[in-house]
Amino acid sequence: MQPISIDALHRGEGVKLRHFLARRLGNPADAADAHQETYLLMLAALARTRVEHPSAFLFQIASNVARRMRNRQRLEGTIFAPVSDAEWAGLADSQALPERQAMARQDLRRLAAAIDELPPRCREAFLLARIEGLPNGEVAARLAISRNMVEKHLIKALLHCRRRCGDLF
Repeated sequence: MQPISIDALHRGEGVKLRHFLARRLGNPADAADAHQETYLLMLAALARTRVEHPSAFLFQIASNVARRMRNRQRLEGTIFAPVSDAEWAGLADSQALPERQAMARQDLRRLAAAIDELPPRCREAFLLARIEGLPNGEVAARLAISRNMVEKHLIKALLHCRRRCGDLF
């Protein structure tokens, strides 16, 4: 079996892959980001293992990248959706002062910023485990990493968030 040339793979599958990602993500900018990430992941995979069907493997990676991007966008839309003052008032208890609400919003912004600072894999593991509530085994399966690596990512994320937002954790 001959080594796979990423350039040859890109020449042969690049246009199809770009269309595939554009259909999946519905946004040319997101598709371009996913396209680049797919090839970076493919390069990393080729350095670690032999691939018998490079085209199929490339599209499987692309499918996973698109799914993760959609999940992240959905999650970010839920977490960072604009909230009207009326909604905030409904969420706050009757004793809450405007200052307490402002502080809570500020705490959420600090936490979101801390999460955004995490390395991509670490952030993804953290969001899947802590926001989506997936067990570590399922996070490991989704990210194609060991359970031990998931735990390391979670510890790193929690320590980072604690350093950045100490009083929240």
